[in-house]
Amino acid sequence: MIEAKQVSVIRDSKYILKSVDWSVKTGEHWAILGLNGSGKTTLLNMVNGYFFPSEGEMQVLGKTFGKYDLRELRKSIGWVSTALQEKLYGTESVEDIVLSGKFATIGLYEQPSQRDREIARNILERLDSVHLSNRTYQSLSQGEKQRVLIARGLMSSPRLLILDEPCTGLDIFAKEQLLSIIGKLSYEQDAPTMIYVTHRTEEILPTFTHTLLLRRGQVHSSGKTDSVLIKENLCDFFEAPVQCEKIKDRFVLQCIRPDLP
Repeated sequence: MIEAKQVSVIRDSKYILKSVDWSVKTGEHWAILGLNGSGKTTLLNMVNGYFFPSEGEMQVLGKTFGKYDLRELRKSIGWVSTALQEKLYGTESVEDIVLSGKFATIGLYEQPSQRDREIARNILERLDSVHLSNRTYQSLSQGEKQRVLIARGLMSSPRLLILDEPCTGLDIFAKEQLLSIIGKLSYEQDAPTMIYVTHRTEEILPTFTHTLLLRRGQVHSSGKTDSVLIKENLCDFFEAPVQCEKIKDRFVLQCIRPDLP
């Protein structure tokens, strides 16, 4: 699904990403964990074909960058990002927002078929959101908007679905509701491979069996989540004393203040 070999991105003579090796196989769901400025967004932009590697080789869905039209590649990738919310037209109906995902456009400029509308409503139903179909996007809560973005991302039946910090700005109840929906979606038959990006370990669901830790543009460690999210590795990753406890299959991280007993 994704194969990065010694990939670097250089801007203004500085490395934004440096010598990244990363491999995602079909059927795997991955979490990417990193603090602000770690290079997560740059890596996502490259997976989506918006950035070209300055060094190294990048393959996504079996297509090598430089040998394939990346505009075509993007049609097989669903991308859910809070930043996308600012670009959508708030007065459009939820159904039309979802339908625009088929055409990868901001706004609906092509006439969808009746079949397209049936597919959009089916996706919304799967995400417990069909009741929102006729609402305007701007009238939704933050949690509802994120569900609609996921529905939009699924409209083109993508092979790869990227969830870029989807819980940003959600209260604890909306967050858990959204995570529950993502978990159910991941276990559906023919579910796309999911990449979940976050800076909070407690959002990493059991379905994300693999985790990549990204720090200052470089891969700190990657592999099976249970092996990566352990105290010793996380202390080294954060360069600070932390405690990580697994509670009901979720990883709860706590910063340990050395000045307290």
